Amino acid sequence: MDQVGKAESGDGTLIAYRRTSGGGPPVIMVGGAFSTAEAEAPLAALLAPRFSVITYDRRGRGGSGDTAPYAVEREVEDIAALLKKAGGTASVYGMSSGAALALEAAAAGLPITQLAVYEPPYGTGAVDATDGAAYTARLEDLLVRGRRDEAVELFLSMVGVPPDVVARMRRATMWRGMTALAHTLAYDNAVMGPGPVPTERLARITARVMVVDGGASPPPMRVAARAVAAALPRGRHRTLTGQVHEVAPHVLAPVLAEYFAGAA
Repeated sequence: MDQVGKAESGDGTLIAYRRTSGGGPPVIMVGGAFSTAEAEAPLAALLAPRFSVITYDRRGRGGSGDTAPYAVEREVEDIAALLKKAGGTASVYGMSSGAALALEAAAAGLPITQLAVYEPPYGTGAVDATDGAAYTARLEDLLVRGRRDEAVELFLSMVGVPPDVVARMRRATMWRGMTALAHTLAYDNAVMGPGPVPTERLARITARVMVVDGGASPPPMRVAARAVAAALPRGRHRTLTGQVHEVAPHVLAPVLAEYFAGAA
C-alpha cells in the first residue's frame, strides 16, 4: 500500500513523497529535469515488489515547497530528510540531473548504502563549459523576465531536441506542465555546476556506485558516464543496449533490482 507524506527539510521546506512498499529495503528515486514523483511512478511500480520505493517531488515541484534562495545544499538536505523517513539509510537511484544531485548527496556524506545513476549529463571538454556559461546567463535572463516558454525552449534546444519536435511539444498538453516547472531548470543547472565531471568531489564517495548509460545515447553522454564511473573509488559502468536518455522502465528495472539486491 502506498504511503503519502511530507518530510521536513533542514530549512523547514516540506518535501512531498510517496512510499510504495513491497516490504524490502528502501530505495529513494531522484528525478531529473521536469520530473516529479508521478513521472517516476512506472519505474517505482516495477521495483516495488522487492523494495520499499520512495519517490518525491523535488523542491519547487508538485506538492513540495520552495524556500528562497535556492542552493544545491538545500536539495541535498531534502534527500537527508527522506533518508530519515526511510529509516536512516537507503539505496538511491538518480536520473539525469537527478543523478548528479544523488552524487552530490553521496559526496556530502549522506548515509547512502549504494547508488545507481543513469546518464548524469556532465560536459566533457572546454567547449561544453563555454556553452554552459552562455546557457546559464540566457536561462537566468529569461526566468527573471518571466519568459517561461522561452526558457523551456532554450533547455530543450540545449539538450539537442530538434526545433520541429519542440514546435510539436508546444502544441501538446504536456507543455503547460513543463512551463509550470520552468523555474526549476535553474535548479537543475545549479546542480550540474560549470559542466565538467566533478572528479574531486566524486573521489570522496565511499559507497559503491553503478553508472548506467544507453547504448543508443549520444556519444558525449556515454563519454560522461564512463568518466563518472572512472572517477568513483567504487564505481562501475554498465551500458543498456539500444536504450537512449529516456530509458525504458521495463529495461532498467531488472538491472536496478539486481544491483540493489546486492547480486550485481
